[in-house]
Amino acid sequence: MPSAAKVSKGSLLIAKPFLGDPNFERGVILMCEHNEEGSFGFVLNQTTDLFLGDVLEETIYQDITLHLGGPVEKNTLHFIHRRPDLVTGGTEIMKDVYWGGDFNNVKTLLNLNTLKQEDVMFFIGYSGWSGGQLDDEIKQDSWIISSTSSDFLFSTPPGNFWREVLRSMGGEYRSIAHYPIDPRLN
Repeated sequence: MPSAAKVSKGSLLIAKPFLGDPNFERGVILMCEHNEEGSFGFVLNQTTDLFLGDVLEETIYQDITLHLGGPVEKNTLHFIHRRPDLVTGGTEIMKDVYWGGDFNNVKTLLNLNTLKQEDVMFFIGYSGWSGGQLDDEIKQDSWIISSTSSDFLFSTPPGNFWREVLRSMGGEYRSIAHYPIDPRLN
């Protein structure tokens, strides 16, 4: 997973250890869109205490944890998945990762246990930037840009994601993975 110089759809934004924004502390964001009009994505490694069934009127038989996708519009529900063969209407974000699709179909597939929770992630809210804002933050050296694979994205536990993606990048990033959250406590 080499570091890339430019952010694009499918990139990972990895918060630098001392970013200073509590919304993104040790955050890893999957970018779903990045252009001159703005950018948006989902934080992959912040979970909530809620399950999908807690926010829907319909019963969902699987206990699927909801992620906090970011600080914007926390009253919205989004999902990414890696099963375009089952979920129709999604938008490809990167190889084998899709955003959205037919949500009624997803609920049915989950209850039939045809769509497994290791193939889908749900988010409350999202992370968003106005045109040029994210580019400015990158110029200020707030983010590390990388890439990932569908398998890594869906199989890495959220609590380990920040550290594991940095370790996988090797070199100086491997050492950043071990930075303490609060160096004053060392």
